[in-house]
Amino acid sequence: MPFTVDDLIRLYDKKRDEYGKEAHRHTSAIMKEAKEQHRREFFRSGKKKDHEQSWRAFKGKSLEKLLIYILEKEVKALGLQIISGGKLDSQNLPPFLDKVRQNLLVDFGEFGKHLPDVDLVVFDPEDGAILAVLSVKVTLRERIAQTGYWKRKFSDIPAMRDIKVYFVTLDEDETLVQRHPAKRGRAIVETDTDGSYVLSAATIEESGRVKMFDQLIEDLKEIRDLHVEEDSSSTTSIDKPSCIEDFHAE
Repeated sequence: MPFTVDDLIRLYDKKRDEYGKEAHRHTSAIMKEAKEQHRREFFRSGKKKDHEQSWRAFKGKSLEKLLIYILEKEVKALGLQIISGGKLDSQNLPPFLDKVRQNLLVDFGEFGKHLPDVDLVVFDPEDGAILAVLSVKVTLRERIAQTGYWKRKFSDIPAMRDIKVYFVTLDEDETLVQRHPAKRGRAIVETDTDGSYVLSAATIEESGRVKMFDQLIEDLKEIRDLHVEEDSSSTTSIDKPSCIEDFHAE
């Protein structure tokens, strides 16, 4: 049987049973164990192709789905929803997700409207407002400059200016460990994003924009409270189902 996202989640659950709320610090170890199990199943199936290529294809999306699994319950407790950004790249969405998609489109003038490259989207199901987008990567080399670009692009659009742009990483190359002197990736996080959250056992020199992953929910709570405050005079709502699990599935 091929190694699946469900198998990865089971590995995480074992770490959570062992380490509790500190389980996120062991995500790199989980991914290493997952890679070894993935490799065994890959060759057991009789495939002769390059395993590294197969693993890279699996790793990115599986890490994204693992993050949804870790965050979803707490995000829902805030009255918010979280969904993969890729799920919004469709012209055939239910009304409540189509509203979210419309709110995420970036207007490039004569070149049309396009969705930004983001992995996860946190939104208010009551009005479809987007509170935050997250890029999820193993290292900062993977797309941190692009994440900074989207933050600057959002800042130029009044309707998108308040959307927080976050980067979630295992920081396996330890780009974020030290604040001064800063590596290039840390400099981009500190100046061109709303912050990065680190899933690592390493000691990170934290700042207002570089924090450990367990602080993400608290920061989402703060922007949720600000959104509710700003929206208190509005009664706009959209039809929505009670859950979006169907849209997390492949």
